[in-house]
Amino acid sequence: MKLGIVGLPNVGKSTLFNSLTKAGAESANYPFCTIDPNVGVVSVPDERLGKLAALYDSAKIVPAVIEFVDIAGLVKGASKGEGLGNQFLSHIRETDAIVHVVRCFENTNIVHVDGSIDPLRDIETINYELIFSDLDILERRIAKVSRGARNDKALAKELTLLEGIKAHLEQSKPARSYEPEDDDMKALMATYDLLTAKPVIYAANVSEDDLADDGASNKYVQAVREYAAKEGSEVFAVCAQIEEEISELDDDEKKEFLEDLGLKESGLDKLIKASYSLLGLISFLTAGPTETRAWTIRKGTKAPGAAGKIHSDFERGFIKAEVVYYQDLLDCGSYAAAKEKGLVGIEGKDYVVKDGDVILFRFNV
Repeated sequence: MKLGIVGLPNVGKSTLFNSLTKAGAESANYPFCTIDPNVGVVSVPDERLGKLAALYDSAKIVPAVIEFVDIAGLVKGASKGEGLGNQFLSHIRETDAIVHVVRCFENTNIVHVDGSIDPLRDIETINYELIFSDLDILERRIAKVSRGARNDKALAKELTLLEGIKAHLEQSKPARSYEPEDDDMKALMATYDLLTAKPVIYAANVSEDDLADDGASNKYVQAVREYAAKEGSEVFAVCAQIEEEISELDDDEKKEFLEDLGLKESGLDKLIKASYSLLGLISFLTAGPTETRAWTIRKGTKAPGAAGKIHSDFERGFIKAEVVYYQDLLDCGSYAAAKEKGLVGIEGKDYVVKDGDVILFRFNV
């Protein structure tokens, strides 16, 4: 999973990026990986892995990972190259979703780029830049398709799609709310990699005082939540400053620090939950003496597709899947005991994998 973090200057975007990647790398024993200065890879915290590894005496634990991309240079006019915008807008096209950091705190020492706190205005500013960038792509595609549309029914149909999306964007509506006429056009639209077609998670950056009630008493957060509800986006309240402090602590200190603040989870945990929910993701598990590992798939994935996540040969030569639910396996104390109790299912190609399934795939190629 790859998430692009965007936001106006001085909203806490880079502070949050640096904190999340550092905290995520330390909390789950996954080496922080710097691909380039604005990309970080962190592990997905999953307490099931440690317990499962202990059961199998696994040599190593391999968690699922999220790649964060800090998209710098987004200011008004970014789509036209202001603030190095074009250079970084291209990075968002490679992501699965956008994390939009919105400032929801007052602080006279940190000047807002537009002079006042107004999260909905900030959201609109970023959205316009993404829309302008998408319109530029659509116009170039329309110019190319138009030349052959008169003599080609497929191109004529695509031209109708392109013009429909363009008109939609020109009404200040994101591409994700545009409904193509059929599944074929929906698949074609996905190939355009439009920025506004990507799902969005709003990170409402609040002060420490607003964290305890998850921003419920913060009028700015409420405005963002109402806005997000209308477009089906996720929202979570986070304090980038607190996340920065948390990132310097070890796991035990982190837990104590969160408890002192009256919090059950960190901003990274909230973001991961929001990401999985928005993108419809779950994790299945594999375990053995060599390693215990989490694999991320979309809800509704059938057993062969899940097997293919491990290796294409597993999917191609899929025979069956031996499946036991994580908690049942833990309660039984061993795979053999779970099998004796009839808790290990032998599943075929139509089995839909569930979150927490521990699976052993049988295949032949």
